[in-house]
Amino acid sequence: MHYFVQQLINGLTLGSIYGLIAIGYTMVYGIIGMINFAHGDIFMVGSFIALATFLILTTVFGFAFLPVVLLIVVIVAMLFTAAWGWTVERLAYRPLRGSFRLAPLITAIGMSITLQNFVQVTQGARVKPLPPQITGGIRIFHASPTDGINVELSYMQIIIIVTTLILMGVFTLFIIKTPLGRAQRACEQDTKMAALLGVNVDRTISLTFVMGAALAAVAGLMFLLLYGVIDFYIGFLAGVKAFTAAVLGGIGSLPGAMLGGLAIGLIEVFWSAYFTVEYKDVAAFSILAIVLIFLPSGILGRPEVEKV
Repeated sequence: MHYFVQQLINGLTLGSIYGLIAIGYTMVYGIIGMINFAHGDIFMVGSFIALATFLILTTVFGFAFLPVVLLIVVIVAMLFTAAWGWTVERLAYRPLRGSFRLAPLITAIGMSITLQNFVQVTQGARVKPLPPQITGGIRIFHASPTDGINVELSYMQIIIIVTTLILMGVFTLFIIKTPLGRAQRACEQDTKMAALLGVNVDRTISLTFVMGAALAAVAGLMFLLLYGVIDFYIGFLAGVKAFTAAVLGGIGSLPGAMLGGLAIGLIEVFWSAYFTVEYKDVAAFSILAIVLIFLPSGILGRPEVEKV
């Protein structure tokens, strides 16, 4: 029982990171119907920006108070990563918006490879380590004669899960309550009609990319603090998992993206714990395929209605 609870905590933590990245996928797809395959690499760029900012603040400027350092790091990472997201949309996707459907997809894959190689050349191919910054935790269960392990919820895991829930709630309210959120939902329904009604479609789409990239930066910082190592390839793997999470939860649905992220994280962790680590990805994609057979729109997705 103790082992199960510990793996449940680990799965929720990993799933929270996947869910944050998946929100960026589902927001972009919901508005322009395009899978932004470069989004995983935006997450990777965000983690590198966070690491560089952290090292500059602690080694060059001598900042020692960790909460202030992390606050500055997350703000800088979100700003710079959002600028990357805007640049990718402006240069790679906007010129192809009226083109055939495969053109943006091919460009997205090209941007993904470009970002990977840019970081590999500028930062090197070796992993970049960061010593643990947030240590300690809460012991939920003590080891017993039947269950020989302690169940601990680390402070880092608490921060990740709470931050994810807060951001999820804030973004959901933002989409529902604000003028930009209404513009995004209008563009999701019909971009041409939204433009006729006075919505600035280009601006709305650009800001959607910016918001998704900012969330990816937060996920990148949490990944860095949780695992302590990053390299130029983490974006591809995390991006594929987050895309899977978005499809599983129902692409176009923000709660669905988070639910899918949690599901993928739990599947990976439990499969690794009870079966074998080598086949955890096979398990995740197999369950995705089974779910889509019975629920083609995902768990919370809405079936598309053809306009005639």
